[in-house]
Formats: sequence, C-alpha cells, structure tokens
Amino acid sequence: MAEETATGASLQIILNELEIQRKKVSDIKTKAYLFLAGGVILIAIGVLLGSLMIAGAISGGASIITSIVLFSNSSQKFNDYRHEFKQRVVATVLKSIDPSLEIEYKYGLPESDFINSQLFTQRPDRYRSQDQIYGNAGKTRFSFSEVHAEYKTETQTKNGRQEHWHTILKGIVFCADFNKHFNGLTVVKPKDMGSALGAWISDKMPIFSSSSKQLVKLENIEFNKAFVTYSTDQVEARYILTPAMMERLCELNDKSAATISVSFIGSYVYIAFPLEKDYFEPPVFKSLLTTKSLDEDLSIVRFMYAIISELDLNTRIWGKE
Repeated sequence: MAEETATGASLQIILNELEIQRKKVSDIKTKAYLFLAGGVILIAIGVLLGSLMIAGAISGGASIITSIVLFSNSSQKFNDYRHEFKQRVVATVLKSIDPSLEIEYKYGLPESDFINSQLFTQRPDRYRSQDQIYGNAGKTRFSFSEVHAEYKTETQTKNGRQEHWHTILKGIVFCADFNKHFNGLTVVKPKDMGSALGAWISDKMPIFSSSSKQLVKLENIEFNKAFVTYSTDQVEARYILTPAMMERLCELNDKSAATISVSFIGSYVYIAFPLEKDYFEPPVFKSLLTTKSLDEDLSIVRFMYAIISELDLNTRIWGKE
C-alpha cells in the first residue's frame, strides 16, 4: 500500500511537470492556427476589395509564414513532450500493473513478423507499428503493438490511374509464447460472407482450394458461428483447439469490440484486435491532470495482460521440442 501511494505521488509530480510542457505546446499551436486563419482572411479581403489586393496579399502572406514557423516550433516541442509522456508517465503506470512491463514507443511489431503470423492473407503495401509493450505474465513472455497495415489498389480513370488504400488491420497485435513448437499452421478467422463461402468451397470441392491449409471442422457450435478455422495439420489443430481453448477464445472475442483473428505458428500465438483509437498519445488541448484517456489506455493494457490467464497459457501442459 505504501509503495502504491509513493508511486501515485511520484506520478502526480511527473504529470504536474508535463502539464507545463503541454500548455506551452497548446499555446503555440493555438497561435499558429490563429495566424493561419488571419492570413487567409486578410488575403480574402484583399481579393474582394480589389484595391487592397496587394496589401492583403503581403499582410496575409506574412501571417501565414508566421503560422508555418509556429507550427514547426510546436511540432518539435510536441515531440519532446510526447517522448517525456511515454518514457515517464506510461512507463510508470505500466509498472503498477506488472513490474516486468516495458514500452518501446518508437518500435512495434516488425512487418516481417506481421506477415509471418499469417493472420491475414493480404500482404501490406504500407505498414506502420509502434508502442510495443512487452513483459512477462507468470511464466509466459508476451508483447503487443499498435499496427496499421494497408494494401493498395489502382483504378484507371479518364484522368489517369488513381490509387486506393484499404485497411488490412488498424488495431493491436498480441503475441505470446505458447510453450510448444507447432509443426503446422492453424489460423482462426472471423466468419463473414467471404470466409463462409471459402470454407464451403474448401469443404465441398477441396480440389479448388489454392492453399495448403484445409478447413478444420470443430464441434463447438458457438465457436463455429464466430470463426472459420484452417490448418496445415488437422490433428495438431484439434490438439490446440481443445473444447476449453475454443471456449476461452469465444469469451475473449465477446470482450473485444470487433471479431478477433488468431494464429498458432512456430511456438507463438498471435491475436489481432481491430481498434480505431491510437493509444498512449498525450493530450494537447486537454489537461493532463483531468483527462481520462490514461485510464482508457491502461484498460487496454490490463485486457492484453489478462489474455495469458484467459487462455491459460501459464499451464505448461506441453514442452518445446
């Protein structure tokens, strides 16, 4: 209790210090927006009145240049403020959940790991990942990162080729040691119209299946309503997806805002959670002392941390070969 009180007091001191930085960033950004708006208005007035066009252009241009300088200044100060927030605030509160938890905010899940997880069949053309949190929950090593993966399509229009970007995943990818080396690959995907049709084709006309992964028929009705499962090793898939594991994955899915995707490959389990919000970002125009965003961020960490117990990964019923 005394340690928690000391941590809380230390965190409050840090927040008070960073609140001063936040206000400086907020003030500069506000001035930048005001100068930008003023510049646009002066130029517009000059154009409308005609006789004041040159004066409006000069005054408006000067105001816009000032706004650009202020935006550049605020960007540097925000980066310093963001660094302090991640390194001091987030790192401190993570320790309140588990002393082993660390954050590497500039790094995330490598693109090669995202592809190798085979959570998604579409390869990304644009990929970004950050805010990797890692540590141990009991005997199990785990990590999770924010990921934004997209693929590109092009269409021919009368004005030339046009690019379109589509989201593969915007959310969090969780990775944990399963303490067993898998011989094959087992993937559990959300059951939508496309996957249901693909599963039917794989089942009824396996000759048309272009993948080495085969449809796995499982007995859990609720699990089959939410997911479709493929594996390169039918026996191993059933070995992994025991009745207890399927029930736990259903419970985990129920707690998630959107349907999760899961893969078992190598000696790891990967879970993708689609989410809209970017986590662990410091506020600029809201006070650090009153915002609830940190509590929301911590709720995600606790949710990820609880996956270890949700899936019972600390029960070492297997050993790695």
